[in-house]
Amino acid sequence: MIRIENITKYHEGRIVLDDISLEIEQGSNVGLIGPGGAGKSLLLKIVCGLVEPDDGRILIEDIDVHSLSPTELADLRFRIGMLFQNYALFDFMNVAENISFPLRQAGTYSEEEIEAAVEQALIDISLPGIGHLYPNELSGGMKKRVSFARAVIRRPPILFYDDPTAGLDPVTSSKIFILLEKMKIEGGVTSVTISHDIGGIKEICERFAMLDEGKLIFQGTPEEIDACEIPVVQKFWQGYSDDELDT
Repeated sequence: MIRIENITKYHEGRIVLDDISLEIEQGSNVGLIGPGGAGKSLLLKIVCGLVEPDDGRILIEDIDVHSLSPTELADLRFRIGMLFQNYALFDFMNVAENISFPLRQAGTYSEEEIEAAVEQALIDISLPGIGHLYPNELSGGMKKRVSFARAVIRRPPILFYDDPTAGLDPVTSSKIFILLEKMKIEGGVTSVTISHDIGGIKEICERFAMLDEGKLIFQGTPEEIDACEIPVVQKFWQGYSDDELDT
């Protein structure tokens, strides 16, 4: 279980996350939604231990994330797969080296096992045979899929996806959501997905939490969202743009 307890964060004297509390059950798939600038990515970085909160705490399996030593935090992160919005690929590594990086860090896989895993990962993301290419030779959609393969190749028990289809065309977005759905079907993974693509995220998450202006304004099931009478929640759920949410 992941417990987010009273998380508050300030930036330049302004509150950007306001007393956020949320529980994410083991094995559940939670969609973190809300308009741009609501604080979603920042909250995910705090949960991962990448950013320190000004108040509150994060518990992952009863471990207080922000009380860990650097070594302990590194060990915890090793159990988490993270798909970043900006890809976070290593420019000096080719695709195969990028994808295999988590396996090599583990130090428990043979070269044959690593090569087989990378080959299968490239097949899974519909990009076979590109292991020799470098990130600067890939399109945005290809980079996103390679980042996904690297995030999940160890099959970590916890996965965080930060807007996995942002800026992608509909066909590539559909491929990404198919991959996310596959991870859900395989089961046992606790995942949090940030996305503005409501149509896609509805298919992979059974619970949702919505942030607006740094506040948690809704958490619950799709059925509970349908019944929710908060206008901004309903508009976002129906696919309104950020500009339309204010009207």
